[in-house]
Amino acid sequence: MASSAQLRLMSDLRTIINEPPEGCSASPLSDDNLMVWSATIFGPDETPWEGGVFSLRLTFSERYPEKPPRVRFTSEIFHPNVYHDGTLCMDIIQDAWSPCHNVSTILTSVQSLLTDPNAASPANPDAAHMYQHDIQAYNKRVRRSARHSIESL
Repeated sequence: MASSAQLRLMSDLRTIINEPPEGCSASPLSDDNLMVWSATIFGPDETPWEGGVFSLRLTFSERYPEKPPRVRFTSEIFHPNVYHDGTLCMDIIQDAWSPCHNVSTILTSVQSLLTDPNAASPANPDAAHMYQHDIQAYNKRVRRSARHSIESL
């Protein structure tokens, strides 16, 4: 019998299949484990992230949706709110988590965070400093990261 977390994840999967969020995709990593998902976010158009294809891993616990998943980029990424190991620092998967969020809302929030970082709460102080004090150098670094994301596919 499926747990409540598994039932919710099956519902999230149906939502993603039937109403895919623009510029994002996700599915369980394997057919026999609903608790670990692979996701892809495409860099938003008309931003330094444009053309990039970024991979993530979402790891859910049996307490989902009461507790948020762990979300980590598996692609190399330079961003003020992403730790060096790829783990995200983002309100909706931490302090502002609510069971009303699902995989689609998480991914669209991550995509939005790419272009609108929270430099006041940095996970990567170097990226935050560059974003705040030398936006041209930051954008150049992001474009390089976007190009690299395609080359490593």
